Amino acid sequence: MDLRRLALAAVTLVAALVGEFGCSAYGNVVTFDVKHKFAGKRNHLRAMKAHDMRRHGRFLSTVDVDVPLGGDGHPSGAGLYFAKLKIGNPLEEYHVQVDTGSDILWVNCVGCDKCPEKSDLGISLKQYDHKKSSTSSLVYCNNEFCAAAHDGKLKDCKPDLQCEYYVTYGDGTSNGGYFVKDTIELQQVTGNLQTSPTNGSIVFGCGSKRAGHTTTSSESVDGIIGFGQANSSMISQLAQNGVVKNKFAHCLDNVDGGGIFAIGEVVGPQMNKTKMIAGQSHYKITLKEVHIGDTIVKLETSFFGSIDENAAIIDSGTTLAYLPTTIHEQVIQKITSGKSLEMEKIEGQFSCFKYDKNVDDEFPVIKFLFKDSLVLTVYPHDYLFRFRNDMRCIGWQDGGSKSTNEEEMILLGGMF
Repeated sequence: MDLRRLALAAVTLVAALVGEFGCSAYGNVVTFDVKHKFAGKRNHLRAMKAHDMRRHGRFLSTVDVDVPLGGDGHPSGAGLYFAKLKIGNPLEEYHVQVDTGSDILWVNCVGCDKCPEKSDLGISLKQYDHKKSSTSSLVYCNNEFCAAAHDGKLKDCKPDLQCEYYVTYGDGTSNGGYFVKDTIELQQVTGNLQTSPTNGSIVFGCGSKRAGHTTTSSESVDGIIGFGQANSSMISQLAQNGVVKNKFAHCLDNVDGGGIFAIGEVVGPQMNKTKMIAGQSHYKITLKEVHIGDTIVKLETSFFGSIDENAAIIDSGTTLAYLPTTIHEQVIQKITSGKSLEMEKIEGQFSCFKYDKNVDDEFPVIKFLFKDSLVLTVYPHDYLFRFRNDMRCIGWQDGGSKSTNEEEMILLGGMF
């Protein structure tokens, strides 16, 4: 994979970065390769939008690691990135969805109720068995990790009572089970595009029951790896153990799919940063202005609910980009004005038109200006994705209008 083609979005506990990056300079990094869920599958627009809606419902209130990614961020392609992890002794491979909107790592375990048995993603599913791993151990309710995961010591805790978990997502899916501790193999960066294996020990969920659409084969993986900010996340555990710094970055290839998820210090030329908004459950950064060509969009703080700053959520788990209705209307008007476009709805929800010319020559560049002079430039070929050879669809989606006790939001997904 040519890493010079990848767009980097880096998020740390104190800073978030979005920009262009060569990805060739790492400072003590461990990485994962990732794949996209629907890589190679085109024309699944409805599935992309459905995935994003479920995704939004799922948002829950110095050796570095390199994680290769699979999949792609193209709306008519995938919609989900997943990584391959090796866990236990002997090591076994598991495919897990990469999710910055949740915290814990969990995998399906032997005896799981309603866990999928096959996947349409070209991967073999496997269930973890802690009894077959010589390095595994159960986590009990009096363990510090258990108290942290449950925001305090559990009632009626006894020394022999296992630490259980149950996660219910806003989209109706759920996963429950118990925590175990075991060895995980990580890829330490040793040079330019070179890695070697290194081991760490983490606590993760052993899923014994699943419910919802995740039981179907079309989207099935072995589990989820959360990169949220809680102490129970894998990155937080590795940082607490002194294995990595509490930072991560991901490089996503929106052309051929896949990419890299890097945990730890990333060092590179011309890296710009902006501070995250403190006290938020998601990765939010302050948005100052939106430019559509030479037009500046007026932003109102009231769009964004309880916080006192305009904000955007950076989320690789979402495919498309979602804007508040008032901003979305301005974007669509500016994109389409003065052009003879025959708009048509694809699958009843995507605005598309026939166009066989270079879109960069005819449509406006859109820029998001963040705090600390950080600029995300979105070119027409980024937001006008190809549905067929002669058809382009608009990637900007209407995030809806604010209603009582709700927040409108700008959410930038993996497509950008």
